[in-house]
Amino acid sequence: MIVGVVRETYPGEARVALVPPLVATLVKAGLQVRVEPGAGTGAGWADAAYVEKGALIASREEVLRADVLLVVRGGGANLAAGAEEMTKLRSSQTLIGMLDPLNAPGAAQSLAATGATAFALELLPRITRAQSMDVLSSMATIAGYKAVLLAATHQTRMFPMLMTAAGTITPAHVLVIGAGVAGLQAIATARKLGALVEAYDVRAAVKEQIQSLGAKFVELPLETAGAEGAGGYAKEQGEDFLRRQRELMARVVAASDVVICTAAIPGKQSPVIVTADMVCGMRPGSVIVDLAAERGGNCELTSADATVVEHEVTILGPTNLPATVPHHASQLYAKNVVTFLQHLLKDGALQIDLADEITRETLLVRDGEIAHARVRALLGAAPAATS
Repeated sequence: MIVGVVRETYPGEARVALVPPLVATLVKAGLQVRVEPGAGTGAGWADAAYVEKGALIASREEVLRADVLLVVRGGGANLAAGAEEMTKLRSSQTLIGMLDPLNAPGAAQSLAATGATAFALELLPRITRAQSMDVLSSMATIAGYKAVLLAATHQTRMFPMLMTAAGTITPAHVLVIGAGVAGLQAIATARKLGALVEAYDVRAAVKEQIQSLGAKFVELPLETAGAEGAGGYAKEQGEDFLRRQRELMARVVAASDVVICTAAIPGKQSPVIVTADMVCGMRPGSVIVDLAAERGGNCELTSADATVVEHEVTILGPTNLPATVPHHASQLYAKNVVTFLQHLLKDGALQIDLADEITRETLLVRDGEIAHARVRALLGAAPAATS
């Protein structure tokens, strides 16, 4: 079986789906690995490093004919640059990567029309067995780390408290909204830089995790029973809840020098938590880094992939921070992907066992049809027949 690794075409995407140290793992399992020239260059992996570990450097056309194609962004995650290539897949091929089916379900229809099999790694169930394959958590870790560094770069104040001969510098106050993987990493990074950190999450269950990192948990007098959905993700809340939440958050935001926003709902628009009025109440020179920008943002003034300055407050809306740390992001992503591929392998061939939760929940398209129930529902399609 041939595994192909292409050079990513999404604008600004420097990650690669497979790194040289893991090529040897696949070769040992009896697979052949073909890599497009320059596929790993942006992440600091030269073609020679792939060859050294047993891969073959081949043209893009040849790589795209591989039995299993590994990508970072494909399908709905690369609509503009990769749409045409995705339609060239054959029924005998399998695509594995981030395909963004919940936000771009129409792209799944195009994939299904090719007859190929596709696994969307964003759909991995949040269970213990799947943790080593969880690309969302791996990439969120990097995004949370880099968000704090961005904030520190754009801040007019330093993060740590310093006692100098010229006087004492007070520490910066950082507020992290959302305590998922990205939020927790942002808390840890801000604390390491010496900031005073507060964090808020609608899920009261994360209070202990926030406090364990040395941050203060922001408690608001809101009814949050049932705020946590399947897999530990926050559930979408009604407008009345969000309005009351915004009223109570205004004072906390106003007292913060930096706000890191990470609150996202899978497959939904990001909830607006920081309003324009809140931004107006922040001190001049403050910074907001909105990691939810790709789905509209947690801040009302956020613009995706842009820097907005309003009321002397800088608002950053990055949508692909992991690609700005491509070496380690690729290392983590590739480990997730290879572990997932190994999960499907049996005697050197893919075994699609729908009785297995990991396989069933990530399977997006197969045999010309959309296989995932949630994506079918988004498209208004009837449930697929049980295989």
